[in-house]
Amino acid sequence: MQLAAHPLRWQLLTELAGGDQRVRELVASVGQPQNLVSYHLRLLREGGLVAARRSSADARDSYYHLDLDRCGRGLCAAGSALHPALHPDAGCTRPAAEKQRPSGISVLFACTGNSARSPIAEALLRHRAEDVDVVSAGSHPKRQLHPEAVRVLREKYGIDVGLQRPRHLETLAGRHFDYVVTLCDKVREVCPEFGEHSHRMHWSIPDPAVARDAGQADYGAFLRTATDIENRIRHLLSALATEEALP
Repeated sequence: MQLAAHPLRWQLLTELAGGDQRVRELVASVGQPQNLVSYHLRLLREGGLVAARRSSADARDSYYHLDLDRCGRGLCAAGSALHPALHPDAGCTRPAAEKQRPSGISVLFACTGNSARSPIAEALLRHRAEDVDVVSAGSHPKRQLHPEAVRVLREKYGIDVGLQRPRHLETLAGRHFDYVVTLCDKVREVCPEFGEHSHRMHWSIPDPAVARDAGQADYGAFLRTATDIENRIRHLLSALATEEALP
């Protein structure tokens, strides 16, 4: 609560709640000097509410990511300290998506190869919200899905995407999507527009296939990637349910 209560830190948390961002983007959003923004980001990182990782598009940049789960637990713990009725068991941590499933909303997940991250995201969102029109594509699609991506979806979630093939972003030209979510720092820079009022989000997630091919990772890298995407989709579902309720 002390970390979040500062006006500038609250602004930064609010900006990051909409997706991963670089320092210069946060500076432009909050209208404060970079040294001041960097100082408060450091405090948020030390407090465990925000994490950072190097951009795969430009290693000189870092993307900041808000840990929504930890924020939620912290806020609920503060609430229960104020009054027992605000204890997490009273329901304050239950995602809005559990109360209302979104429908009639279209979502596009994009990455470079459309062989691991974006098809995992597509499969997990479709699995949890069948009424959402969800598609994935890549700027430079591979010839087939990565075998470990297929394996993690089958073994952990019981989802079979073995017959699915990567697709190119160009095949979706002219379509409108309510949400366009980029999961790759490189594709974020080249992803086209898919409708004038599309809501753009960025999730800076490393490609587990790159580490695998370099001999630096194994199935565990894909499992960690899927877990990260699953957590983000859980919060995305809450946002989609809220949007559906809007006029």
